[in-house]
Amino acid sequence: MFLRELFATRKEVIYNILHLIILGLSIFLVVSISIDTFDNKEVFTQRRFMREQFWICIVFLADYFIEFFMAERKMHYFLTRMTFLLVSIPYLNIIHHYGWSFSPEVTYLLRFIPLIRGGYALAIVVGWFTSNKAASLVLTYLLVLVASVYFGAMVFYSVEHSVNPGVENFYNALWWAAMDTTTTGSNITAMTPIGQVLSVILSCLGVMMLPLFTVYVTTLIQKRNDLFLAQKQALAKAGKAVDTPSDEKE
Repeated sequence: MFLRELFATRKEVIYNILHLIILGLSIFLVVSISIDTFDNKEVFTQRRFMREQFWICIVFLADYFIEFFMAERKMHYFLTRMTFLLVSIPYLNIIHHYGWSFSPEVTYLLRFIPLIRGGYALAIVVGWFTSNKAASLVLTYLLVLVASVYFGAMVFYSVEHSVNPGVENFYNALWWAAMDTTTTGSNITAMTPIGQVLSVILSCLGVMMLPLFTVYVTTLIQKRNDLFLAQKQALAKAGKAVDTPSDEKE
């Protein structure tokens, strides 16, 4: 029994250390890719960038396989963490190594793969640190939604700021992305094909994910009302039990 508890404690410590490492690398990815995107740097020509991406992917993959071998239900872990495995593959390094070439549009979009990797990993890891499963799921969805708005705004700003008079700075693009996600719409209209595709994607994402938060908040309110009602009924029963002996005595 003692050995089982000790092993469980060590396993939890290992998980927490791995998750903290992934959390730190995810934040680093989001910040570094944001800076490079605003500076309009070509990722494939930067040795530092490619080297960083490769080793970050190695750490992500190591985290995945360490937790896979430590998991009791390996098939369940494989199926539930498959997306994390897919975003951990160093696609840019593979493309660069084999010298594959794509159209300018595809090449431009490939630069955001590390950004997606960092944002998704950040959302997943923050969810791991939440003990309540429902809260963890909602928090993960919320961070994915926020990350999608931010990344969408970055891509929109990069492709639209030179041709769209409504996009003078990044905050205009961020406002556009937020309004598109809430399906409210804004006074900025996409003028490039990539911007138009992003508009559809963000709108669909908002339609799918925003109702989840409404359901979650409604459930919390209902649970709180049920708890208040149960406490009120318990107090009423306790008061009735106290009054009963005196009534009988009379």
